[in-house]
Amino acid sequence: MRVTVLVENTSSSDELGHQHGLSLFIETAHKRLLFDMGSDDLFIKNAQKLGIDLGSVDAAILSHGHWDHGGGIASFFALNDHAPLYVRGGAFGPYYSLRADGAYHWAGLDHTLASNDRIIVVEDDRSIGEGLLLFGSVANHHGLPIGNNTLFERVEGFWQVDRFDHEQYLLIEEDGKRVLITGCSHRGIVNIVEAVSERYGISADVVIGGFHLMDYTEDDAQALDEIAAYLAASAATYYTGHCTGSESYAYLKRTVGPALGYASGGTVLTI
Repeated sequence: MRVTVLVENTSSSDELGHQHGLSLFIETAHKRLLFDMGSDDLFIKNAQKLGIDLGSVDAAILSHGHWDHGGGIASFFALNDHAPLYVRGGAFGPYYSLRADGAYHWAGLDHTLASNDRIIVVEDDRSIGEGLLLFGSVANHHGLPIGNNTLFERVEGFWQVDRFDHEQYLLIEEDGKRVLITGCSHRGIVNIVEAVSERYGISADVVIGGFHLMDYTEDDAQALDEIAAYLAASAATYYTGHCTGSESYAYLKRTVGPALGYASGGTVLTI
């Protein structure tokens, strides 16, 4: 199995562009997958520079309904004429970000794409191929990222803090390894990792994705300590980036050590 980071907030090479967003190209023994599509078509440009043909992708997955993960959907559909896109129910809902100016700014997807016949809405756990499982509806046992408090959905004319029912995750089992892919982990990285063992009786060997900790400060050290302790004790290897935040990453790294790495744009992980 091989995972290539097409787009992330940083880049490992001056030849590759970077942006606030995430896109991963995943090659398993049976499928070529695209997990998230960044905020525009940069993931396509980077893929071309990396020698990756996204026209060969068999299936695409959207982690959740925010622009920095699904802004490139239309560009992907224009490039690839056959791959279905799996989204969680509610992915095209009206989502907003409450910013420092006191205004709600659009944070969702292009709603005109919702009726595209290549989009498959996932409501429950769903197999999308041999060793490939999509799941969502993760319970909150260990707390949610504080950054969620500025993310809203519009429900019947009222503002409501986003519950992230539209977030989903990909679990891959291949050659005796279990790899968990997450976009932003808005339901909490510890909750998500724990859900795998609670539901399926297995543990992830590798976890890849953002942890949505970029809004944390020194005042939130206790929450970061709890997350770090859990990751260090889980026996998994973690590769993060995007919304984790450089300061939070450095803080976690001090506890988790070599079991935590940063996956910038252009990084290739062979598992």
